[in-house]
Amino acid sequence: MNTDEIQALGASLRRISQKLLKKDSASQIFRVWYQGGEPYFDIFFDLQGEDILWFQFTLRGQSLTWEKNKPGLETGFTHENQIEAAKYPASKLIETENRADCQFIQLACGILQTRTDEPHFVKAIALLEKEIPCTG
Repeated sequence: MNTDEIQALGASLRRISQKLLKKDSASQIFRVWYQGGEPYFDIFFDLQGEDILWFQFTLRGQSLTWEKNKPGLETGFTHENQIEAAKYPASKLIETENRADCQFIQLACGILQTRTDEPHFVKAIALLEKEIPCTG
Protein backbone atom coordinates (compact mmCIF):
# COMPACT_ATOMS: atom_id res chain seq x y z
CA MET A 1 0.00 0.00 0.00
CA ASN A 2 1.46 3.38 -0.93
CA THR A 3 1.92 6.38 1.34
CA ASP A 4 -0.96 8.36 -0.20
CA GLU A 5 -3.40 5.52 0.44
CA ILE A 6 -2.18 5.15 4.03
CA GLN A 7 -2.60 8.92 4.55
CA ALA A 8 -6.11 8.82 3.06
CA LEU A 9 -7.15 5.92 5.29
CA GLY A 10 -5.84 7.72 8.39
CA ALA A 11 -7.59 10.94 7.41
CA SER A 12 -10.89 9.09 6.90
CA LEU A 13 -11.12 7.97 10.54
CA ARG A 14 -13.88 9.69 12.53
CA ARG A 15 -14.64 9.25 16.20
CA ILE A 16 -18.11 7.88 16.86
CA SER A 17 -20.16 9.76 19.45
CA GLN A 18 -19.96 8.33 22.96
CA LYS A 19 -23.76 8.63 23.16
CA LEU A 20 -24.01 5.74 20.70
CA LEU A 21 -21.85 3.39 22.78
CA LYS A 22 -22.79 1.41 25.87
CA LYS A 23 -20.97 2.37 29.04
CA ASP A 24 -19.94 -0.04 31.76
CA SER A 25 -20.20 2.38 34.68
CA ALA A 26 -19.57 -0.34 37.27
CA SER A 27 -16.08 -1.12 35.97
CA GLN A 28 -15.25 2.41 34.81
CA ILE A 29 -14.26 1.03 31.40
CA PHE A 30 -15.42 2.92 28.36
CA ARG A 31 -15.07 2.26 24.66
CA VAL A 32 -13.83 4.68 22.05
CA TRP A 33 -14.64 3.87 18.43
CA TYR A 34 -13.17 5.35 15.26
CA GLN A 35 -14.79 4.46 11.97
CA GLY A 36 -12.94 4.81 8.68
CA GLY A 37 -14.14 5.75 5.24
CA GLU A 38 -14.14 2.16 4.00
CA PRO A 39 -16.64 -0.50 5.04
CA TYR A 40 -15.37 -2.54 8.00
CA PHE A 41 -12.49 -0.13 8.75
CA ASP A 42 -12.73 0.38 12.51
CA ILE A 43 -10.52 1.01 15.50
CA PHE A 44 -11.82 0.30 19.00
CA PHE A 45 -10.20 1.15 22.32
CA ASP A 46 -11.37 0.00 25.76
CA LEU A 47 -10.06 2.51 28.27
CA GLN A 48 -9.87 2.69 32.02
CA GLY A 49 -8.87 6.21 32.86
CA GLU A 50 -6.10 7.01 30.40
CA ASP A 51 -4.92 3.39 30.11
CA ILE A 52 -5.68 1.24 27.09
CA LEU A 53 -6.93 -2.16 28.24
CA TRP A 54 -7.74 -3.49 24.77
CA PHE A 55 -7.74 -2.31 21.21
CA GLN A 56 -8.72 -3.74 17.88
CA PHE A 57 -7.95 -2.52 14.38
CA THR A 58 -9.87 -3.98 11.43
CA LEU A 59 -9.42 -3.22 7.75
CA ARG A 60 -10.25 -5.05 4.52
CA GLY A 61 -11.04 -8.37 6.14
CA GLN A 62 -8.06 -8.40 8.50
CA SER A 63 -7.80 -7.68 12.20
CA LEU A 64 -5.16 -6.77 14.77
CA THR A 65 -5.93 -7.12 18.48
CA TRP A 66 -3.94 -6.21 21.58
CA GLU A 67 -5.08 -6.93 25.12
CA LYS A 68 -3.32 -5.78 28.28
CA ASN A 69 -3.68 -9.13 30.07
CA LYS A 70 -2.53 -11.25 27.13
CA PRO A 71 1.02 -11.45 25.81
CA GLY A 72 1.76 -10.34 22.27
CA LEU A 73 -0.42 -9.29 19.38
CA GLU A 74 -3.06 -11.28 17.53
CA THR A 75 -3.85 -10.89 13.87
CA GLY A 76 -6.60 -12.64 12.04
CA PHE A 77 -9.33 -12.47 9.47
CA THR A 78 -12.81 -11.06 9.75
CA HIS A 79 -15.69 -12.59 7.87
CA GLU A 80 -17.79 -9.56 6.92
CA ASN A 81 -17.30 -10.26 3.24
CA GLN A 82 -19.08 -13.59 3.54
CA ILE A 83 -22.82 -13.37 2.94
CA GLU A 84 -23.84 -14.93 6.27
CA ALA A 85 -21.65 -12.61 8.35
CA ALA A 86 -22.65 -9.57 6.31
CA LYS A 87 -26.21 -9.99 7.55
CA TYR A 88 -24.94 -9.12 11.02
CA PRO A 89 -22.79 -6.02 10.47
CA ALA A 90 -22.74 -5.05 14.15
CA SER A 91 -20.60 -8.04 15.03
CA LYS A 92 -17.25 -9.15 13.72
CA LEU A 93 -16.35 -12.77 13.64
CA ILE A 94 -12.58 -13.01 13.87
CA GLU A 95 -10.51 -16.05 13.05
CA THR A 96 -7.09 -15.71 14.70
CA GLU A 97 -3.96 -16.67 12.78
CA ASN A 98 -1.31 -19.00 14.22
CA ARG A 99 1.42 -16.42 13.57
CA ALA A 100 1.08 -12.66 13.67
CA ASP A 101 0.92 -10.99 10.25
CA CYS A 102 3.89 -8.60 10.36
CA GLN A 103 2.87 -6.72 7.22
CA PHE A 104 -0.60 -6.01 8.59
CA ILE A 105 0.86 -4.87 11.93
CA GLN A 106 3.18 -2.49 10.07
CA LEU A 107 0.26 -1.20 7.98
CA ALA A 108 -1.77 -0.57 11.14
CA CYS A 109 1.19 1.31 12.65
CA GLY A 110 1.50 3.39 9.49
CA ILE A 111 -2.17 4.36 9.57
CA LEU A 112 -2.06 5.15 13.30
CA GLN A 113 1.02 7.32 12.71
CA THR A 114 -1.00 9.58 10.41
CA ARG A 115 -3.02 10.68 13.44
CA THR A 116 -0.48 11.52 16.15
CA ASP A 117 -2.82 14.33 17.24
CA GLU A 118 -4.99 11.59 18.80
CA PRO A 119 -3.60 10.52 22.23
CA HIS A 120 -5.10 7.01 21.98
CA PHE A 121 -3.35 6.46 18.65
CA VAL A 122 0.01 7.54 20.09
CA LYS A 123 -0.41 5.09 22.98
CA ALA A 124 -1.43 2.30 20.58
CA ILE A 125 1.67 2.95 18.46
CA ALA A 126 3.85 2.62 21.57
CA LEU A 127 2.13 -0.66 22.50
CA LEU A 128 2.59 -2.06 19.00
CA GLU A 129 6.25 -1.08 18.88
CA LYS A 130 6.78 -2.75 22.26
CA GLU A 131 4.94 -5.96 21.35
CA ILE A 132 5.64 -6.40 17.65
CA PRO A 133 6.71 -10.03 17.23
CA CYS A 134 8.54 -9.66 13.93
CA THR A 135 11.15 -6.92 14.20
CA GLY A 136 14.73 -7.62 13.26
